[in-house]
Amino acid sequence: MLIKNSPIFSIIIPTYNSGKTISVALDSIISQTFKNLEVLIIDNLSTDDTIKIIENYKEQFTKITINSERDKGIYDAMNKGIDLAKGEWLYFMGSDDSIYESTTLQQFANRDEVLDFEVVYGNVYSPRFNGIYDGEFTFAKLAEKNICHQAIFFKSSVFKKIGSFNLKYKIHADWDHNMRWFYSKKISKAYINQVIAYYSDNGFSSLNEDNVFKNDKFFKLLKLASKQMHYSELILYCNKAIKLYKTQNMYLSCLVFLTLKYFYRILRKISSIKSK
Repeated sequence: MLIKNSPIFSIIIPTYNSGKTISVALDSIISQTFKNLEVLIIDNLSTDDTIKIIENYKEQFTKITINSERDKGIYDAMNKGIDLAKGEWLYFMGSDDSIYESTTLQQFANRDEVLDFEVVYGNVYSPRFNGIYDGEFTFAKLAEKNICHQAIFFKSSVFKKIGSFNLKYKIHADWDHNMRWFYSKKISKAYINQVIAYYSDNGFSSLNEDNVFKNDKFFKLLKLASKQMHYSELILYCNKAIKLYKTQNMYLSCLVFLTLKYFYRILRKISSIKSK
């Protein structure tokens, strides 16, 4: 339940030695025409001038709060931000990202239709993607690529229903979380055709791989989305899983997906016969 006079937006920014980039993020927030917001800086005991720079901004923009203590990485910091947030909508950005336009939050706040949803996502702009990324997602599309968290607004109810970011995944805990809310019937969601942020090409997830998530992803698809995807899509992902697990010498996992592959082929055959 929201506290009276609470902000509309809680903008959560994890930082660690972000002195060279944090001004980019904060300038884009301060320039917003929509001012009913709070900024939560979750800092991992930076040893550079990050805190000093943020303190200087805080003198002019009192909506900034700094929480500086040891954490277990970006997603632990984001989880701490969830616990501290007072806003109606929670928004996560990197210290080197920026909100796309000065009117971005105002445009979002003016959309009456978003009030009926718990998650609303749009697009980001980045040279990494040669422009705008990446439109409306489907069950199959999310299995192949992630929605950038810089494009997503969450209501706090989402985290109460499906949980926070799983620290098991060091790089793609956001992708894991996106799969949990996107494939869930408990969460109401909507896409808006609006660019929300300029996404930096130098972020942690851009430069690293998450093999733990990579190995878990196909099992997650079976658990979360198998009832919502076509047999042809499921067979495709079985083939990809088999190929991946062969390279990892994970033969038991290969056997599981090989069995499922033929099972889905049989179901597809039965389904085609019934439709005739």
